[in-house]
Amino acid sequence: MAEGLFTYDVTMFKETFEHEFTYLNGFLRNVHRFAGRRALTCPLREKTWTYKELNEEANQLAHALEADGVGKNEVVMYQLLNSAEFVFCYLAPQKLGAINCPINFRLSPGETAFIIDDSRPAVYVFDAEIRETAEQALAMAEHKPRRLVMVDIFGQQEPSAGQVTYQDYVRNRPQEDPVPARQAHIYDETTRLYTSGTTGMPKGVPINNINDLLSAHDVIMHFPLSSEDRTMNMSPWFHRGGLHSGGPTPTLYVGGEIVVLRQFYPKGCLELAEKYGVTFLIGAPPMLKMLYEAQLKTPADLSRLKGIVTMGAPLEREACIRFQEALTPNIFNGYGTSEAFWNTFLRPHDLPAMAGSAGRACTDDDVAVVKTYPDRRGEPDDYVDKDNREVGEIIVKAPNKTTYTYLNDAYGSEKVFYKGWIYIGDVGTWDENEFVTIVGRKDDMVNSAGENIHPVQVEEVLNQHPKVKESIVTGVPDELRGEAVAAYVIKSDPTLTAKELTDFCNNHPMLAKYKRPRYYRFVEELPFTATGKKMHFKVKEQAAHDLAQGLLERV
Repeated sequence: MAEGLFTYDVTMFKETFEHEFTYLNGFLRNVHRFAGRRALTCPLREKTWTYKELNEEANQLAHALEADGVGKNEVVMYQLLNSAEFVFCYLAPQKLGAINCPINFRLSPGETAFIIDDSRPAVYVFDAEIRETAEQALAMAEHKPRRLVMVDIFGQQEPSAGQVTYQDYVRNRPQEDPVPARQAHIYDETTRLYTSGTTGMPKGVPINNINDLLSAHDVIMHFPLSSEDRTMNMSPWFHRGGLHSGGPTPTLYVGGEIVVLRQFYPKGCLELAEKYGVTFLIGAPPMLKMLYEAQLKTPADLSRLKGIVTMGAPLEREACIRFQEALTPNIFNGYGTSEAFWNTFLRPHDLPAMAGSAGRACTDDDVAVVKTYPDRRGEPDDYVDKDNREVGEIIVKAPNKTTYTYLNDAYGSEKVFYKGWIYIGDVGTWDENEFVTIVGRKDDMVNSAGENIHPVQVEEVLNQHPKVKESIVTGVPDELRGEAVAAYVIKSDPTLTAKELTDFCNNHPMLAKYKRPRYYRFVEELPFTATGKKMHFKVKEQAAHDLAQGLLERV
């Protein structure tokens, strides 16, 4: 110990904290103290795993990965719908010091191939339901994973040449904990997520032990969540909000039970919540509206529900009141990013009064709204007035939940991370109590059903159509999705139709189907600035008006 630096001997604390304060150790504590308690239930299979059994399943996968030479810092990528295998893939790589990397199963083949080349996984696990996408992506990608594993929970498909089923991959593998080749560290990357992209393609977000563990702590204290709770995510787990907000990360860390909802359908979701005594439902705000309508038609017993937690969009005050009356008085709404999870939070006692806002900073986070300038970013202390009128850029500080970097993207890292703050790119206002209200997005992102869609990527695809001269894309209000994609198109051939463009987008290898335009309008000109930049904000205003006037063609 260096003389004079500390008042006590810190050696044992450092050795213990730096190597043992890991997410995996938190899970393993539950394996021995809650060995016979329910950890994971799959309604489709009518099967439940205790903590002991879940650990054994994860160990079998870990040993299979180890036999394939997967070790420290190698990537295990999985493109799965919510399932037990998703949870196994989350836990098993951490037992070897490897990195688990869930990716969006709704991506197009080209987008999936981009991520495969970006992360270069040793093993790629995919769901049989997206087999065609996975195989096209593998054919397009330069990097070739050394093992391809197909998860078919219904056991109805045979693997293609060079693939193996998950069942065969883990068959007869040991159920005991593997011995990692190297000691763990709190700064080890454990999880890698991909953003929806702010320049068209997703960015890799590395998450370390501290981030995983303290993201779990964040949820545990904000819900609050305990070992007596049962969580069910209505949205996919591959999102930061899915994985960390009531998903596998916090629930298994605290010793609770996960109920797997493979795909969201409101009536069935309510039935499962009643049947399994779910205490927390987690999803995007548009899902609440569908739950509300389903509950009015066929009421379910939600007496054991402690709360519904949403992320991704604000809640309107009148809608919030209806949801509180019909579903649960305890509605939560978080606002955040893939980079740093949620950073502001509306608790039940904030609603409905503060509905429409994004809440104020989470317990361990800082949030500010700073001035914007045409030639530079505002400094972290260059605040706009706390009057809920002056608009500025929203920035957050959350070292507990972010590594402040992107994978293979030094430029993107420099642009977003600055002096310990994250410059999200959203603009908004705040009040004297530091409740933040989102006004818009600096980068004109469209948020549809919790998915971020960048107009530039959709425009690039549309402009590849031989009959398109130019296009501009924006979002319009949509009851189901929050926002839907709308495209304004200048024809280069007068015979072009909206159906042609829809078919073109549906079959394009670089555009996920959920990103395709739902509305079109053919125009003679588009708004540009004097320097030749598209004026997305003007089109957004025009699109809302055109939608109300019935001038947009729906497809």
